Amino acid sequence: MPEDRPSFPLRAYPGPISTVRSDAPKGDWEIMLSGDLTDKQAELADKLMEVPRRSRGTIFIDSSGGSVFSGLALASIIRLRGLDPAVIVAGECSSAALVPFAACRRRYVTPYSALLFHPMRWQSEEDVRLEEAAEWARYFKVLEEDIDGLLVRMFGCEMSLIQKWTRPGKFVKGPELVDAGLAQLVDLFEGDLWSQISRKEKRT
Repeated sequence: MPEDRPSFPLRAYPGPISTVRSDAPKGDWEIMLSGDLTDKQAELADKLMEVPRRSRGTIFIDSSGGSVFSGLALASIIRLRGLDPAVIVAGECSSAALVPFAACRRRYVTPYSALLFHPMRWQSEEDVRLEEAAEWARYFKVLEEDIDGLLVRMFGCEMSLIQKWTRPGKFVKGPELVDAGLAQLVDLFEGDLWSQISRKEKRT
């Protein structure tokens, strides 16, 4: 006997609502990376996958970080898809959020932007086995060195600068990042972001 079938059409459950905007001048897209990167990794990765490859856009960041793997995944998508976004620290950009920020070639901060550099922190479940803990401790040291080296390459700075800020840890304000040559400064009272970028590009 055939089973009863519903009288209404079946549809896939909708995914997370995207905040990608495509109505900016010249069709540029806009994405907001906010909150904990670990909790929102799938949604944020989807946003970066929705935009055309090798395209320009704008990324706003306000995040205290999360898993370093989440930050690394977002940075990898930006680089490997050939995206060339202007990234602006709208509030905070700390910990793992520094990785996608550094992955962008055109970096901007405001006088009020705050970026926390600190050593990586390892958290594990309480029931982790001794062998697993030992392996994590070994790999954790390797990963920490790899991420430091990656930040140096993407920022184009000296390792000594990253180590000075990271150990034991430091909040770096926007103007200090600009003085180090790692970003450019924009102001909340000098027009929108794109007009300020345009003026800066004309001067160079």
